[in-house]
Amino acid sequence: MDNQRNLILAVVLMALMLVGWESGLRYFYPPAPPSAQPAAPNAAPAPAAAPAQQTREGGLLDPGDVALEKLDLKQSLAAGQRVAIDAPGLKGSINLAGGLIDDLTLVRHTETIAKNSPPVRLFSPAGTPAQHYAQVGWVGENGVAAPDARTLWQASAPKLTVKTPVTLSWSNASGQTFAITYAIDANYMITVRQSVRNAGAAPVSVKPFALIKRTEKTASLDTWNVHAGPIGAFAEAVSFATNYGDVASAGTVTPEGPANWIGFTDIYWLSALIPDAGTRPQADFRSLGAGLFRADLIYPATTIAPGQTQTQGVRLFAGAKENRVLEGYEAQGVPNFSLSIDWGWFYWFEKPIFWLLDSLFRACHNFGLAIILLTVVVRGMMFPVAQRQFASMAAMRAIQPKMKAIQERYKDDKQKQQQEVMALYKAEGVNPLAGCLPIFLQIPVFFALYKVLVLTIEMRHQPFVLWIKDLSAPDPLHVTNLFGLLPFTPPEFLAIGILAILLGITMWAQFKLQPAAMDPAQQQVMAIMPWMMMFVMAPFAAGLLIYWITSNLLTIAQQKYLYSKHPTLKAQASKDQIDIDRNVARETKAAKPVSRPKT
Repeated sequence: MDNQRNLILAVVLMALMLVGWESGLRYFYPPAPPSAQPAAPNAAPAPAAAPAQQTREGGLLDPGDVALEKLDLKQSLAAGQRVAIDAPGLKGSINLAGGLIDDLTLVRHTETIAKNSPPVRLFSPAGTPAQHYAQVGWVGENGVAAPDARTLWQASAPKLTVKTPVTLSWSNASGQTFAITYAIDANYMITVRQSVRNAGAAPVSVKPFALIKRTEKTASLDTWNVHAGPIGAFAEAVSFATNYGDVASAGTVTPEGPANWIGFTDIYWLSALIPDAGTRPQADFRSLGAGLFRADLIYPATTIAPGQTQTQGVRLFAGAKENRVLEGYEAQGVPNFSLSIDWGWFYWFEKPIFWLLDSLFRACHNFGLAIILLTVVVRGMMFPVAQRQFASMAAMRAIQPKMKAIQERYKDDKQKQQQEVMALYKAEGVNPLAGCLPIFLQIPVFFALYKVLVLTIEMRHQPFVLWIKDLSAPDPLHVTNLFGLLPFTPPEFLAIGILAILLGITMWAQFKLQPAAMDPAQQQVMAIMPWMMMFVMAPFAAGLLIYWITSNLLTIAQQKYLYSKHPTLKAQASKDQIDIDRNVARETKAAKPVSRPKT
């Protein structure tokens, strides 16, 4: 009866876990809404919708906003004068009205896996639903006329490229000439030099600034394990502590310590301002209302004597958080820039796992194959540990008769029984915890790979084979709707794909090879566990399931090999299984009510 109660309790707990799993996933990883269709010509404006929940990748979610963004973007980019940006990593334009960098797309990354998908748009002009832009400028002191958002600048060239910087210039009526020079590299960094030349008769005072302004509408989801929102490095320590809600509540958040860089991050994208080394601008995050936020660098006011020129430098990063690129900028003097990827506390372990995975990918040019090779490497490194585990298991099996004798002899004295068992372990050289070591070693590897698949853009949109077109997304084929033939999308806990089924089968086969638990209830729980994990893991990234399936297959092969080296362990395991089956049958028979003849 106790065994039956334990089994029922285990099943109930698993059922609660299964039911609650979908709610948890929807909380942390809400599904993206259906793609919006453009509004019909002359159609009435769509009614304002309630704020949509954010998704992992971010972007506009409301269909009305998506349609309006397309219209506003077309009108904004067609109107006014612009300097084109044409670089290997970035394309877009600079708005000469205000000198705003408000039009940037990422050449190397597309919105979806479709062949005709447009590149990811990071910056959009002010006033559009997805507004996100950068500006540098000055605040004039004591009545000095400084350029503002309405100023129309003059450009030295029509296009900004890696080889051709562009200078914008504007002069006021009192003899001061303001200039902004933009230079761009092959990735995502724009270097800005802003200068003021005073040709007037008296000294003037100006306060340089740089800012990034964006809407929260396009932000990716900020979760417990991946930060999205305000970010920066202050006194060379990267801060993930502030989110949009904090800034909205406080109005202004001023981080402690000098700013090494400041900006906004999404799961894959980053926009950040990097002041020149040795400068100490004030750095703030500000809420502007209506879901708009700003990151500021405000420099101390400087006085420029007649005939003198004052120059101030800042860099703007606007692009994808590619680890190699970030580390390259880190080597150029941007402190801890690669930690803008939210590796978490275990970055010291996760980054080597990523390095190995990325190196394997560059060697074989297939991320799925790289994950399989990584699994082989990890299992190979842990094989000596597994050998010791099996040797320990064989030794434990060998001393079972002596343990049973001790337990029988001291069944009324548990403390003495424990002392004698420990003495037996010591005399026989057996470590009862050795079998747990491989499991504990796998946990950090699994977590590190999970973080790599969740965080790194290198995994995004990477195909494997056949139907697996994106290893960072769940298996797209679901058995419950006959692989898309039935016109419905199953709920998360029923979205069982082929990879999840393979995971369940390989885990079941792995458990069948392990020595059976002596407790029948525990044995039945272990029989259910593979199929529970099939449901639990189904919504995870396909790459993670490929890792686990490969690990299971390698474990099965490893177990078969080690059983061949320890035949007595295999024979004992078979005998134990027969004994367990007999005990279960005996208990089942004893539990049946005895039918009595009617009198």
